[in-house]
Amino acid sequence: MSAEGFAVDDLDADAASLSAAGKPLTKRGEATRRRLLDAAEHVISTLGYHEASIVKITERAGAGLGTFYLYFDSKQSIFEALVIDLNRRVRHAMAEAMEGAANRIEAERAGFEGFFRFTVAHPSLYRVIREAGSVSPELLRLHYSRIVEGYEAGLRAAQASGDVDPGLDPEVTAWALMGAGELIGMRYLLWEGEADGRLSDDVPAEIAGHMARFIRNALERREEGTGR
Repeated sequence: MSAEGFAVDDLDADAASLSAAGKPLTKRGEATRRRLLDAAEHVISTLGYHEASIVKITERAGAGLGTFYLYFDSKQSIFEALVIDLNRRVRHAMAEAMEGAANRIEAERAGFEGFFRFTVAHPSLYRVIREAGSVSPELLRLHYSRIVEGYEAGLRAAQASGDVDPGLDPEVTAWALMGAGELIGMRYLLWEGEADGRLSDDVPAEIAGHMARFIRNALERREEGTGR
């Protein structure tokens, strides 16, 4: 079963390899840009966009202000690059987890597990995306739309192969699945981690089992005229 739709596209890869002036980066330049993005992820998720500053980001990255402006022209630009970077990486994590699944329902469960593992490693994903709602609403929409495109493409292919209920609307189903996965991750990873002082390594097995049952009930084919 392919992870169709979640693969990282050329636009993502190209954007991650350019300087602020639009010139290709060397390996060293890519490493510096990565360090600045990682620092921005920490600072913005900890302080919020408006309290974060370029100085705090460069201090965290161990870089000078001049170095920052070689890669980004403002706090807004590094924030937008961060949203795109997190989106690219979470889609990659989901695609990687889904590879080799025997069917679409199994692939969906594996994709959620990939998303949950990424959330454990990057709890800032939730906080940064929430900030995008006020800082850059178009990027908030882009983030969710790109993930939904992956779900929808996979569901359409699975319907064509008889793997998923053909009566489902792929777009509505994709948004529903994404919303469910995001809220489960928030409730059982992010909030539990905040309460305990650390994130667990994964969603508890019992919760993962209930999620898998929900996915199966939502997607599996029904017998004609029975609703079962």
